Amino acid sequence: MKIAVDAMGGDKAPSEIIKGAVLAAQKYSCEIILVGDATQISGELEAAGGGGLPITIRHAGEVITMGEHPADAVRVKKDSSIVVATRMVRDGECDAVLSAGSTGASVAAAQLILKRIHGIGRPAIATPMPTPRGTTLLLDSGANVDSKPEHLIQSGMMGALYAEHVLGIENPSVALLNIGEEETKGNEQAKETYQLLKGLKTINFAGNAEGRDIPRGVFDVVICDGFVGNVVLKFGEGLALTIMKLLTEELTANGGAQLLGKDLIASTFRNMSKRLDVSENGGAPLLGVDGYCIISHGSSDERAICSAIRVACNYVDSKILERIKAAL
Repeated sequence: MKIAVDAMGGDKAPSEIIKGAVLAAQKYSCEIILVGDATQISGELEAAGGGGLPITIRHAGEVITMGEHPADAVRVKKDSSIVVATRMVRDGECDAVLSAGSTGASVAAAQLILKRIHGIGRPAIATPMPTPRGTTLLLDSGANVDSKPEHLIQSGMMGALYAEHVLGIENPSVALLNIGEEETKGNEQAKETYQLLKGLKTINFAGNAEGRDIPRGVFDVVICDGFVGNVVLKFGEGLALTIMKLLTEELTANGGAQLLGKDLIASTFRNMSKRLDVSENGGAPLLGVDGYCIISHGSSDERAICSAIRVACNYVDSKILERIKAAL
C-alpha cells in the first residue's frame, strides 16, 4: 500500500509531517511518498532517522497557503504539493492521499482531480468524535457549507457504510442534527431531509439528534451541513481543552493532587487526554470522491500524522469506494 503525504501542508510542516511519516513507516506495512520541496524534505527526513525505511520523495515546487482561494489555487498551482499528491492517486501511483494543509484546497483538489463518485452531489468529511460509548461519526464537518437535503441523505448513506466497515459498528444508527427531537423541528432543510430519511429502507434512521447527543454517543452517525458540522467540531475541541485546564486548576488550587495522590491524578489525566486527543484519530476521510483522501487537522504533530496514515491504510483496506458505488 502506498500513501502520498503532502509534506508541505499544515502549521508544523514539513518537520512534524516527516517525523510522523517516519513513525508510521516503522509501525505499519505501507510505503510513504513525501510530496513537496525535495531539498527541505531530504534534510528533515535524514534528521528524523528515515534512512532505510520505505519512504521516498516526490518533488513539488509550489505550496497552496491557507489564505488562497482553494479552487483557483488548485487550477493555477499545478505543481503544488497537494495537487501533485492527489494526481498520484488518480494515476494509480498511490492508494491514498493525506494532507494537513488547507482543507479547502484538499477538497477542491479531490473534486477536480479525483472527481466525485457518480451519484454523489457533494463530498463530506467524516470526523470520528470520542464518546463514553466509543465513537460518533460526524459528517459533514467542513467540506461544504451549503447542502441540500439530497446531499445530507448521501452523507448519511456514506457515513453508515464507513461506520460499519471501518469502525466496526453493526447496523449503525443515523441521526439528523437538529434543534429538537420532534420531526417538525428545524428549518426547511432539516424538515425536508427528515421526511426523506424516514422513507428510506437502506439507512437505520433514528430520528433527530440534538447537539448534546453527540458527545454522549447516543447515535453512531450524525449528519449535518458542513457549516454546522465544523462549528460543532471546533466547539468540541475547545470545550475538551477547557475542561482539562479547569480540572487541573481546581486540583492544584484545592490540594486535590496531594489528597488523591499524584500518581493517580497523572494516570487519570493521561487516560482522559488520550481519549479526547484529536491526534488519536489523526485524520478524517473525505467521502464521496472517487479516490481515497484523508484530511488532517492543520495543527497536526507527528503523532497525529502517524495516526492519520493508519486511518488511510484502514480506509483503503475497507474498500468503501466500491461499497458506496454499489449502494448508490
